[in-house]
Amino acid sequence: MNKKLLLYPVERLGHQMMEIMPALGRISIYMYESFLWFLRPPLRLNLFIQQIVFIGNKSLFIIFLTSSFSGMVFAFQIYTGFTAFSVDSFVGPIVAIAVCKELAPVLSGLVVAGRCGAAMAAEIGTMKVTEQVDALEVMGVNSIQYLAVPKIFATIIAMPMLTAIFMLIANTGSYIVGTKVLGIDSVAYFAKISDFMNLTMVVEGLIKAAVFGYLISVIGTYQGFAVKGGAEGVGKGTNLAVVWGMIVVLVVDFFLTAILNKIL
Repeated sequence: MNKKLLLYPVERLGHQMMEIMPALGRISIYMYESFLWFLRPPLRLNLFIQQIVFIGNKSLFIIFLTSSFSGMVFAFQIYTGFTAFSVDSFVGPIVAIAVCKELAPVLSGLVVAGRCGAAMAAEIGTMKVTEQVDALEVMGVNSIQYLAVPKIFATIIAMPMLTAIFMLIANTGSYIVGTKVLGIDSVAYFAKISDFMNLTMVVEGLIKAAVFGYLISVIGTYQGFAVKGGAEGVGKGTNLAVVWGMIVVLVVDFFLTAILNKIL
């Protein structure tokens, strides 16, 4: 009995690994296939533009809310700590660096994963269970190229745009709170930012955003194609797309930070 209790955690871990490894293999093959279809005509520009509007334009409101209040709250919190050391003029550069390198790409990625990743999985999953995907294949249209590639390409393009908007609005919110509410001198605020900020920090955030966009869209479309079992399967696939999209953003952010800090 004791031996069985000791072996149970190991056995459970083994079962989990046996479930995870085939899934990693399948998504790796899917990523390879989707990349190949990037390079093959037709380009389907109309579908690409529709996805740019859906992912980019229709995400602006929530990006605006998230970025403005994140910048303002972060300025308040930094100011509270920095006033104890009489270095409140450093609020500007600290907020700007944190927003450009981390907050903007990560929070934008989480927003897009929750909003667009779920929509991608739900749309393709619904088409899968209603056999519309099979109908495309019968008509000689590759389903990955028609349904997934425009979404993936559009997300790669839209994510850096949303992140750049996030950076601008968050820093504007920080400036308004810092100078108008907390009383920081505006000249000192901008002077400190120019002393500590540089373009590579912005570039780092935009590169992260593009990578996050690729991963979120790949996971969302893959979960849509993997749907089985009707409406219940669509709900499960949508949930998995959101959960894994957010997890991947947070995990990959660490590795991208380590790599980009050495390169840039």
